[in-house]
Amino acid sequence: TRRRRRGDRELNRTVLIVGIVIAAAIILVLYLALGTDPQAIRSPLVGKPAPAFALREAGASRTLNLQSLRGKPVVINFWATWCGPCYLEHPVLVENARALGSQVQFVGVVFEDSEDKILKFLRENGTSYPTLLDDKGKTAIAYGVGGVPETFFLDAAGKVVTKHTGPMSTADLQQKLTAVMQ
Repeated sequence: TRRRRRGDRELNRTVLIVGIVIAAAIILVLYLALGTDPQAIRSPLVGKPAPAFALREAGASRTLNLQSLRGKPVVINFWATWCGPCYLEHPVLVENARALGSQVQFVGVVFEDSEDKILKFLRENGTSYPTLLDDKGKTAIAYGVGGVPETFFLDAAGKVVTKHTGPMSTADLQQKLTAVMQ
């Protein structure tokens, strides 16, 4: 029985050491990842053609095809009515879309939300650009959207030039548009 107790202690010690090593590795990865600014995470789409989509406009039977917007820069904003930061960002997008309407096409893409809630949000908060329904979330997946709001900036040829994660201020938006409109 002494040998058995000794063997059990050695096994327990081995399991404990392995557990500590695994836990330390997980803690290190989390520590390093949590300190990362979401803006520092570069989208693999930057520099590539934007994934094509054709989505129905909220409250209408019209479908908007991304390719039909070629010829001027496009701002694609992924958002949802349940997203608090999206409420903060919405007036910035609406104001800039009104001011730049002839130069830049703004498009909202909503996923994981109901059309009734979207239309209510737009009635209460205003809009100045098409809001599209991504019912199954396939477009958000194609763009690698990890959360909302996320905004993609496309040049006139349909190439993704840059991306913004989180809510944008007017200064953020203007800075990104400068890169797209060059």
